[in-house]
Amino acid sequence: MILSSRIDTPIGPLVLLAREGILLMLEFEDAEPRIEREMNTRFRGEGHQPTDDPFGLASRIRSYFAGDLSAIEGSDTDGGGTEFQKRVWAELKRIPCRVTISYAELARRLGDPKAVRAVGTANGRNPIAIVVLCHRVIGADGSLTGYGGGLHRKRWLLVHEGALLDV
Repeated sequence: MILSSRIDTPIGPLVLLAREGILLMLEFEDAEPRIEREMNTRFRGEGHQPTDDPFGLASRIRSYFAGDLSAIEGSDTDGGGTEFQKRVWAELKRIPCRVTISYAELARRLGDPKAVRAVGTANGRNPIAIVVLCHRVIGADGSLTGYGGGLHRKRWLLVHEGALLDV
């Protein structure tokens, strides 16, 4: 059974879905089309049971927002996806806190420097915000580009983590 929770954060409510201790989805509540797509395709309309803190995962997210940046490290995740997407998402989880990398660097780390667009597409399809660290990927020129939750949230997360100055 899928357990769900709604988590209030400084940058908007998050919807969390988990099963057997594994984080399946973490999306901003206002991303209704993305949430609906996941529910209808990936989970095929499977129901979910609302609860306060499925498997302690909501507590870990709250701790992260309260300043314990390491609270989300080591969380088991399963975002579904293709084999390529899984490789991209696994590499995203390896980006250290307070560090940003470019899409080109991410492609290079995956062994295919020419796959920048494919990496960007996979990054954008990541259904597990914050924990699968897609917000730590920026443009080659240092600009904040592409984030499903909105660039204002990406900026907030990077400032929160100390990867960007609050200017």
